[in-house]
Amino acid sequence: MDEPYVPAAEQLVLELFVCDAVRSRDFYAALGFEIVRDSGSFVVLGWEGHLLLLDERPRLAPPPSPVANVRVMVADVDAVWGRALALGLPVHVPIADRPYLLRDFIVVDPDGFGVRFASRIGGDEREAGT
Repeated sequence: MDEPYVPAAEQLVLELFVCDAVRSRDFYAALGFEIVRDSGSFVVLGWEGHLLLLDERPRLAPPPSPVANVRVMVADVDAVWGRALALGLPVHVPIADRPYLLRDFIVVDPDGFGVRFASRIGGDEREAGT
């Protein structure tokens, strides 16, 4: 069997185009993302070994509502919910138990992307197709 070209966590990485990389970096850092690399207009964030890239594009305007979500699985979604509320972040979908076997919520980042934090509430999330 061939060795992977890159580690699995680097195989598929989301790169977000953001209006202000510093503002977006601070948003994600406040939620618990690690700042891996920061060149000012390009930021690499980490979450438990997985990467999220922020690429500054100052002329882009945020959409009126999220067109995509970044989902982050966490052990205690209620603790992250408390942090999001304490930070005063804009809530797109409040916390609740979902029929797809996750307890989750979505906040909106400064560029209009949704950030969904979730914890399993029972069973296997793959059973529900998420």
